[in-house]
Amino acid sequence: MKPSERRKARRLATQAIYQWQMTKDNVADIAQQFALEQDTKGVDLDYFRDLLFGVSVHANELDAVYSSYLSRPLADLDMVDKAILRLASYELTRREDVPYRVVINEAIELAKAFAAEESHRFVNGVLDKVIKQLKK
Repeated sequence: MKPSERRKARRLATQAIYQWQMTKDNVADIAQQFALEQDTKGVDLDYFRDLLFGVSVHANELDAVYSSYLSRPLADLDMVDKAILRLASYELTRREDVPYRVVINEAIELAKAFAAEESHRFVNGVLDKVIKQLKK
């Protein structure tokens, strides 16, 4: 496993999670669509699938991990920010093989790439609080 392959898997998973949130389409169909239509060269496809399916199955539990640290109601959260926070929360709670610093850094980079201009600060602030709670 190369870090760059996981980074690409996270980028693709963020987009797929966003699509799932917006359309409520079948996750398996979205995974198949992404595998066929996106450039998956150098992507850890197993990790992509784990993230996408894991987030979709555990979305409510993942929302509970970070929602108390939001400055607004969960329903008002931007869908890109929600996809990133769900993905990061999944890695923090279900992927003990990934160091929390990596998860936070990757989430910040995803926010810089896909979200609104200052979203990376928002994502960082929420995840910092999540980490403090999880370490207790």
